[in-house]
Amino acid sequence: MEWLYVLMPIAGVKIFWPGLIILGVGVGIIGGFFGMGGAWMVTPGLNILGFPMAFAIGTDIAHMAGKSLISTMRHGKFGNVDYKLGIVMLIGTVVGFEIGAQMIMWLERLGSVEKVVRYLYVVLLACIAWMVFHDINVKKRKEAEMLASGGDIKDAKGVEWHKTFHAIKIPPMMHFNEAGIYCSMWLPVAVSFFTGWLAGILGIGGGLIRMPSLIYLVGCPTHVAVGTDLFEVAISGLYGAGTYTYKGRTELVAAVIMLIGASMGAQVGAVATKYIKGYGIRYAFGLAVVGCMVSIILKLAAKQYNMPILDDVSTFFVLGVVSTLSLYILVRFIAGCKRELAMIAARG
Repeated sequence: MEWLYVLMPIAGVKIFWPGLIILGVGVGIIGGFFGMGGAWMVTPGLNILGFPMAFAIGTDIAHMAGKSLISTMRHGKFGNVDYKLGIVMLIGTVVGFEIGAQMIMWLERLGSVEKVVRYLYVVLLACIAWMVFHDINVKKRKEAEMLASGGDIKDAKGVEWHKTFHAIKIPPMMHFNEAGIYCSMWLPVAVSFFTGWLAGILGIGGGLIRMPSLIYLVGCPTHVAVGTDLFEVAISGLYGAGTYTYKGRTELVAAVIMLIGASMGAQVGAVATKYIKGYGIRYAFGLAVVGCMVSIILKLAAKQYNMPILDDVSTFFVLGVVSTLSLYILVRFIAGCKRELAMIAARG
């Protein structure tokens, strides 16, 4: 089955190329839907397929930048992007990203990059999964309380940590019209610095934590958080692709293979947000995070206990998560298009 593998000239490893296509198309759909580059799934996915971690990070960022730019343009047509908020956040993103990238080079010299990045991924994914499902549970509890008291369940909200941060009035204060919020400029700058730092270390566009941070800390509506985050991912990804390519850690052949599929998938994912909004997006996002976390744990266990079979299980698991979520979003996308066409036909 040698024809199923292709040599990566820069990284010097042979890679299962159908896995690259599955990752590209699937993460294109998922990234366009959740409002992130999908790198939080691609980096461990590339590592599982055989890339050294530093090359997985650099290659992922290069592929992510182009795909996120395509998704941003699509979301912009739906009014889901707050460009003013995205530009303000670039201040912290660029500084944080470079600090994170330099830390990766330092860890690589120490020979600790693989272990540190994987464990950091697991901890981060566990925290985000808890945050998302805690929010959903809080909303469900409030809905039950409102039903019991005769209130309107539409007024039920999940966690509202952003209200605490909005109460901090450190000048300059700014209005962000698309997001419908008024807060200190330093709130989005602080969030973007932290997410930029994570982006540099983990090879993610920052979207893994920026999208929920925009919702829970900054206070953006979910669909605006999706579009604005993609805008930020595209810009930070272009910067990240440049810095990792300069450091010789980007495998352009793999990036191009994934980008071809991702550019098509991103269109589907972005349009799907017209038909699945709010907590539907958050619930699917939480499941995706859990799936990715399990695949990384399987990879760690394979090395810890010297069980190569777990490597194969981890590979098929992460590809299965990407494929299943992509199929779910695609089905909802098709159903939404059919409803919209039926409504247009009825009016006509």
